[in-house]
Amino acid sequence: MATATTVQHVKKKPLPAGLPREWYESHNRRLKAMRLAISLLDSGTYDARRATNRKIRTMAVRTGIHRPSNVTCKMVRAFITEA
Repeated sequence: MATATTVQHVKKKPLPAGLPREWYESHNRRLKAMRLAISLLDSGTYDARRATNRKIRTMAVRTGIHRPSNVTCKMVRAFITEA
């Protein structure tokens, strides 16, 4: 029987000002990829080869995250491989 898990929200701190736009974009991409990787691991996808772009994007829809790009999907698979 599946148990419900509650998500605890972390208090967000403002990002440092004055960094190049690329830094903010890559930072947000890493955060999105980590959230998706955690969701996939929680759902039982432990093998990066089984985490297709379609599966990652379906998980994004289920968790309310905007559709990830191909680069973000690749990053998700890298996080799953490291886990």
